[in-house]
Amino acid sequence: MSGHSSYVPKNGVSKWVDARLPLPRMLYDSFVSYPVPRNLNYAYTFGAMLSVMLLVQIVTGIVLAMHYTSSTSAAFLSVEKIMRDVNYGWMLRYMHANGASFFFIAVYLHIARGLYYGSYKAPREILWMLGVVIYLLMMATGFMGYVLPWGQMSFWGATVITGFFTAFPLVGDWVQQLLLGGFAVGEPTLQRFFALHYLLPFMIAGVVVLHIWALHVTGQTNPTGVEVKQKSDTVPFTPYATLKDAFGVTIFLIAYVWFIFYMPNFLGHPDNYIPADSMKTPAHIVPEWYYLPFYAMLRAITFDIGPIDSKLGGVLVMFGSIIILFFLPWLDTSKVRSAAYRPWFKLFFWLFVANAVMLGWLGSQPAEGTFVVMSQLGTLYYFGFFLVIMPVLGLIETPSRVPNSITEAVLEKEALRKKPAESNG
Repeated sequence: MSGHSSYVPKNGVSKWVDARLPLPRMLYDSFVSYPVPRNLNYAYTFGAMLSVMLLVQIVTGIVLAMHYTSSTSAAFLSVEKIMRDVNYGWMLRYMHANGASFFFIAVYLHIARGLYYGSYKAPREILWMLGVVIYLLMMATGFMGYVLPWGQMSFWGATVITGFFTAFPLVGDWVQQLLLGGFAVGEPTLQRFFALHYLLPFMIAGVVVLHIWALHVTGQTNPTGVEVKQKSDTVPFTPYATLKDAFGVTIFLIAYVWFIFYMPNFLGHPDNYIPADSMKTPAHIVPEWYYLPFYAMLRAITFDIGPIDSKLGGVLVMFGSIIILFFLPWLDTSKVRSAAYRPWFKLFFWLFVANAVMLGWLGSQPAEGTFVVMSQLGTLYYFGFFLVIMPVLGLIETPSRVPNSITEAVLEKEALRKKPAESNG
């Protein structure tokens, strides 16, 4: 996908800069002349959405940090002060809080697109794994940010989540105390979480740079899953991909702004608007909505597995549900990349999506009765999809005919589009 640079400095200043620090050349080669598959659809705009949301989160987070106090006696009040007394503080806080949710919406869509079109397959294994690293950093950042308002759900969520680490033998208690800065959630915990919450987004930005670099080395995938074979398979990134990205980001931001101004608290938990109280336990402790599928899998393990008790088993399942994504390039044995040509995989993929949504709903329900049984079945299908369905299906499935090139796929699609028009004419 890479080749000789076509950048031409337009004046003496740009020639002088280009000879000493070719940053304009790099940007031009990466975001203007860079060749992308000509059949990219709007499912490939989620990366642009994530880039925009990361920038929004960093900028709003920096401004909010100027007014926030990481003290158990003042954290909740400082958030209220931001909302009431800081110029446009209410908007900045709603942008940041809802921005976290929309960040995760975009990343889940991005992951789903990668699964559907096989973006994790060779030679893009490192590209995929860097994406999983970004996802893990996002989860850590989101969890620590959830603690900062120091509401009831912040306090008890931190208590429950950090308590998971005590399930690990030998090192569990030490890890929990290291996170908490003591033996219980308190002032040291809040200060540590604030420092890490401020730092991690910049780490995410660094890994994003590596992610984009890996993308430009291996080249972009496309809906057919066929690699670029000829010049006619590609078009310049600008304007073809940038216009799609701009449209997709615009629609995404309209929905984001709608939540900020009309439904700012819809995605939050009402208990987090009550100051933290270690003497009053909420009736139902739940994490933010984007962690709920993993929370459901954690609570699904209600039985001991040999020497592993149910608590450790639940923690291993929860962490394993994310770690397994690192091995996805080797679990999928099919030689066909895109699900568009794999009818059985397509069916199991959409069942996987429905199962993930169901697990999210189950994570918000009490861990009792039918909900536990459904969580266990959902957890079984989640791991079964990666460990059984993907490896076996790749060996026994008969895929549809895959086009020889991207250009051939585009021409076939255009021919099918013209047929109804000609028959109507």
